[in-house]
Amino acid sequence: MSIIVPSDWRRAGLVIATLSLLILSMPACSVAAQIEYEPSAPIEYEPVAANIAFSEVAALPVRQPDARIAYGSDVLQVGLLWLPTVDTGDTGTDARAPVVILIHGGCWLNAYDITHTYALSTALAQAGYAVWSLEYRRTGDTGGGWPGSFNDIMAGTRHLQALGDHAVDTDRFVIAGHSAGGHLALLAGRETPTASAVLGLAAITDINAYAAGSNSCETATPLFMGGTPQERPDAYHDANPSAHPAHANTVLLHGADDTLVPVNQALMVGARTLFVESGGHFDWVHPGTRSFRVLLSTLQSVLPQ
Repeated sequence: MSIIVPSDWRRAGLVIATLSLLILSMPACSVAAQIEYEPSAPIEYEPVAANIAFSEVAALPVRQPDARIAYGSDVLQVGLLWLPTVDTGDTGTDARAPVVILIHGGCWLNAYDITHTYALSTALAQAGYAVWSLEYRRTGDTGGGWPGSFNDIMAGTRHLQALGDHAVDTDRFVIAGHSAGGHLALLAGRETPTASAVLGLAAITDINAYAAGSNSCETATPLFMGGTPQERPDAYHDANPSAHPAHANTVLLHGADDTLVPVNQALMVGARTLFVESGGHFDWVHPGTRSFRVLLSTLQSVLPQ
């Protein structure tokens, strides 16, 4: 099932269940490029126009993670934990937050690390979620590429169960990934049926088709896979989310104007698809965008607090 969100839809509290969406006008404005944070106050991410650039994401203010926890022996096998910064009104002594396991993208390349998703993790924590954001070995790292990168993601996902001392609800979690991280999230989801949902944000769902493309990220696919689909057909089958049953609650969120991961990647058997009109590739990791508000609404529908 596919749903298109109009470009001026903004109410993030709605559960995405029907095509009846409330349309409101929203003026666009820019975000100041400054990296400052006062721990006692939330960061305000001002609304921005759709289809923002990566440089705008990299310039956002962020909060540093509350904990850095190794899930393996390699320096890159580490998860960063953000704890919620909102008052839920729960006065119980064991109030535990639901968890978003977050997998960053970057064409699977070690040129792009976890730091560009710090703002996304900060904003999700401010919205009341714990965020277990995974760094992992990528193309160019010893042990990275296929299947090492995926093995890291599975190890980091399983390590969630060891975080019970951090006041997080290890039984209520979603797996979410952006771009190449979305590809890995979809694969991890098929191995993790206990997840409440799997969210692919501009995710690569058909790696065989993606490897045939010519943009900068598509041409990185054979490097990640160690060859072309013709050279390594078995590996591509194993690494292709579209070749396997999806997690029972898989949602693909995709910007209609995405040029790095084409919209034909946003359709997969067993998944629901939500298109955001005029949305771009990096809008999903910028908390000031309409796409981020769609993400929050989707989270509320699949992982209520």
